[in-house]
Amino acid sequence: MSGLRIVLAEDHGLVRAGLRALLEEIQDVEVAGEAADGHEALRQVARHTPHVLLLDIGLPGLNGLEVAARVTKEHPETRVVVLSMHATEEYVHRALAAGAMGYLLKDSSVPELELAIRAVQRGETYLSPAVSKVVIGGYLKRPDGDAQMRSPLTPRQRETLQLIAEGHSTKEIAHRLGLSVKTVETHRSQIMARLGVGDVAGLVRYAIQVGLVPPER
Repeated sequence: MSGLRIVLAEDHGLVRAGLRALLEEIQDVEVAGEAADGHEALRQVARHTPHVLLLDIGLPGLNGLEVAARVTKEHPETRVVVLSMHATEEYVHRALAAGAMGYLLKDSSVPELELAIRAVQRGETYLSPAVSKVVIGGYLKRPDGDAQMRSPLTPRQRETLQLIAEGHSTKEIAHRLGLSVKTVETHRSQIMARLGVGDVAGLVRYAIQVGLVPPER
């Protein structure tokens, strides 16, 4: 294998620099692009058509799960490896349902990082050994797993909800998404109605629960 192109999406600059240094030590691996948020990750993938997208699950603006779903649909030649601190069933299921072929914990070793990117480039699935076999087995055995993970929200509503949960004002969200303030307010009302939630705190709790934003944000 040669010329394995990777786009690295991680919002923490020092972590991203460390990952890039580790990746560049792997033979025949090239870091073709970097991104600090979800929208930039999509642009980098479109620009470089990498073999592998190494994707932090907790990206701002557009989280890693949404990015994975869009890349899988729009750039099927790019394999997605999700990077996460979370080994919980919810996160693993949602990453796989979004189309990720790899799920790698952030405390993984460098040899494991190489194993993961080479495995998914070959079309294989790679999951960190630390991820519970019960979690993996439950996902694989569940015939309606995709249905259970299906969100009641549209992609635009999920994007709006993430920005709300990240603390952005209505005007900021409108500017980021190229929408009017009234449209954003309509989205928020529709989200609340669909989720049966009556306040912003409830929206934030839901966003954390389904992995749109990590608990530490």
